[in-house]
Amino acid sequence: MRIALYQPEIAGNVGAVLRLGACLGTAVDLIEPLGFAWDDRRVRRTAMDYIDHVSVARHPDFTAFRTAVGSSRLVLFTTKSRDSAYDFSFRPDDVLLFGKESAGVPAMVAEACDARLCLPLRPEVRSMNLATAAAIAVSEALRQTGGLPVDRATSGTVRP
Repeated sequence: MRIALYQPEIAGNVGAVLRLGACLGTAVDLIEPLGFAWDDRRVRRTAMDYIDHVSVARHPDFTAFRTAVGSSRLVLFTTKSRDSAYDFSFRPDDVLLFGKESAGVPAMVAEACDARLCLPLRPEVRSMNLATAAAIAVSEALRQTGGLPVDRATSGTVRP
């Protein structure tokens, strides 16, 4: 399972997703250009020392990213879909893609995806924070595929 961020704009969101990847054991792909300098201290401050425990790949553009992930299924999370993530059957090698905070992904990226999903929201709001959406989506995907980390509190068993 991988998390991919398309041209993320906010360093703090990327840091939070890197920490998420470290905690849940999911690699993170960053599709450039980024909306901030990679060495921005806000990335490290948000990710803290967890950044040393996550695999991060940076890709110069969407084409290079698509080549790098090969035949993995690309699952886009978008507010433009009506298909709920909770009605979808995830696979362990899925790549969960999230668009940039201000604009999502362009149509050509959306069309290149194998599935387009949404996280159900109340009708009076537009969207969740990028890192929050990623956390909910990857948690559901890992739950479905049996990929959640071992729960230390229950002596090494994975909670359902």
